[in-house]
Parts: sequence; structure tokens; C-alpha cells
Amino acid sequence: MAAEADQVADLPRDDGLAGKVAIITGGASGIGQALAVAYARAGAASVAGYYPGDPHDVSATVEAVQGAGGKCVPIELDVRDSEQVDRFAQAALDNFGRLDIAVAGAGVLRRAPLAELDDASWSDMLAVDLDGVLRTLRAGAARMSGPGAMVAVSSIAGGVYGWDDHAHYAAAKAGVLGLCRSLAVELAPRQIRVNTIIPGIIESPQSLDPVNSLGPAGLQAVGHSIPWGRVGNVDEVARAIRFLTSDDAGYVTGQQLIIDGGLTVRWPS
Repeated sequence: MAAEADQVADLPRDDGLAGKVAIITGGASGIGQALAVAYARAGAASVAGYYPGDPHDVSATVEAVQGAGGKCVPIELDVRDSEQVDRFAQAALDNFGRLDIAVAGAGVLRRAPLAELDDASWSDMLAVDLDGVLRTLRAGAARMSGPGAMVAVSSIAGGVYGWDDHAHYAAAKAGVLGLCRSLAVELAPRQIRVNTIIPGIIESPQSLDPVNSLGPAGLQAVGHSIPWGRVGNVDEVARAIRFLTSDDAGYVTGQQLIIDGGLTVRWPS
């Protein structure tokens, strides 16, 4: 039996991703970087969008992809600008001749109690975390000539729970769910699937920020309340996105996949 199990484990992947091309916003670090590497391992190329103000160097993503035997083209991108998003999506066709997958992962996180949440802070948050998703999926769909797959990154904050001092962030992430459900219906006749992931507590550059998020101490503390016994990591989220954009999920559209180690189903103690 052990020999048979080893033979099964050695079988090549057949999820339909080999030869595909993906665009990924937020590709300089975190989930976006992990996803570009996950696609490289599956034989798919990627275009990684990065914001010039991001302290993380996108070259680390390119090097990691190349180390996994793949190809990745970095493109400077501000998802608040529709023309930039269109050029970003077009880079897939210009560099690889096709576009099959669009992943909207770019996002910002800012702490703002209601009394301090002015119109500018509200609008800027939605311009990135909700409007940026629309722009990415719209540009991606316009350049898909055949069946395709799209995924947007929501959050457990807004997607499931509320989060004090983060109403604008939660509102944007909740809006992503409605946007993707509707696009799943609209794009189904074109065989373009649209799904959303809802990460729970994931260790990432964003969550490690002690000012706007939990920070290292907060992540360590909350891990004990998760049934799995720890917070998640970006590779685990990336593999879930890879699944949703693969042929293995060929009949899955309009869904929200929660990746949280069981946090949202645990009975309150």
C-alpha cells in the first residue's frame, strides 16, 4: 500500500494551469507574492502589479518565481487609476499573448475610529479595497478571449465579522462579496468564473503592522482562539486561490471560501 501511495503522490498535476497566464495585484509581498510562486510551480506565468509606495521590493517576487521555474513580469500599478489598471492587464497579452486569470489582491488597511473617519479616509479606502477590485476584474474580463477565472480577496473583517475602528475597511471588504456574486452571474455565459476568498487571521506584512492591525503580539495572542491552534500563512491562502482558478474548481463560481482554521465556526467560549 505504501508503494501505491508513493506512486499516486508522484503523479503529475493536471489542474489545467500549465501554460496559463495570471494578473495579480498586490504582487510585491504577502498573498500576492505567494500566489505568483504557486502559479510558477503549476506552470503558469504571471504579471505582478506593485505599488511604488510599497516598502516591499517586487524584485523579491520575481526572483522567487524564477527560483520556482516560472516567469513573472512586474508592473508598477495604482489600482485607483483605471488607465493604469488597463495597462497592467494589457501587459499579460503584450508579454505572454493571453490572459486566463485575474486576481485582485491589492489592499490597504488603516485604523480609524468613527469620530476620526472623515470623508477623505473613507473614500481613499474604498478607492483601493473595493473600486480597485472592480477595475482589476473589469480590465481582466475585457482581455479574456476564452474561459477564465477571477478571484478577489475579501477579509474576515467585513466578510464575516465587524471590526471596531475599521468600519471603512470592513465596508469595502463586504462590498467585494456582492460585486463578485454579481459578476459571477454576468460573466457565466462567457465561461468566466468569479469567486471570493475570505482570509481569517493570516500572518502577513499587513497583519504584522502594530499600528493599523494586530501586530506580532496580537497575532500570537489570537492564535490560541483558533481551533487549528495558530494563525494562517500566506502560502495557505495562495494555494486556495490557485485551486479556485484551476480546472479542479471548474464548476465553482459566485462562492466565498473562508480560510480561517475554523475560527468562524467555533462555539464562543
